Amino acid sequence: MNDTKIIVVSGTNNKNSLTAQVADYYAGLLHEHGCNNQVLKLTDLPENFTATALYENSGKNTAFNRLQAIMETAPKYVFIIPEYNGSFPGVFKAFIDGLPFPNTFREKKCALVGISQGPQGGAFAMSHLTDIFHYLRMHVYPLKPRLSGIQDSQLDTVLSNERYTRLLQEQAKGMVNY
Repeated sequence: MNDTKIIVVSGTNNKNSLTAQVADYYAGLLHEHGCNNQVLKLTDLPENFTATALYENSGKNTAFNRLQAIMETAPKYVFIIPEYNGSFPGVFKAFIDGLPFPNTFREKKCALVGISQGPQGGAFAMSHLTDIFHYLRMHVYPLKPRLSGIQDSQLDTVLSNERYTRLLQEQAKGMVNY
């Protein structure tokens, strides 16, 4: 097993999301490639974290601090990002804003996977997020699978598309060696 730990982040706090299912699937792909990994789901965020863990309250919310510690110690990440209103979920941006700047992401590596019901596959969401991560000086893996037209909330719908599974496999293998 590769000692490098990759954190797979499910980028929404929607409790019954396809995003979380894809994150779990992706973690399995990393495991198949011998990579130590952990899934972090934004459903684990404390409900009131924007009022109790950010800005003047930084460090005061123990539940948020546990998630923050996971993010700070990882050298690599995979972000599974659903498209919400032409970008990514606001809760994900608030989560990023609550992490210590700039050291959480500086000089680290990540990959992005976009999910959308529309035809773009989260392209705008991944573009916005790439801009933010570049600002934070994080290296973004160039292969960014876009899972578009996701009308069903079942993982088997995604996995029935051979192109999607091939792209996810290729990206996961690439991230292990990135």
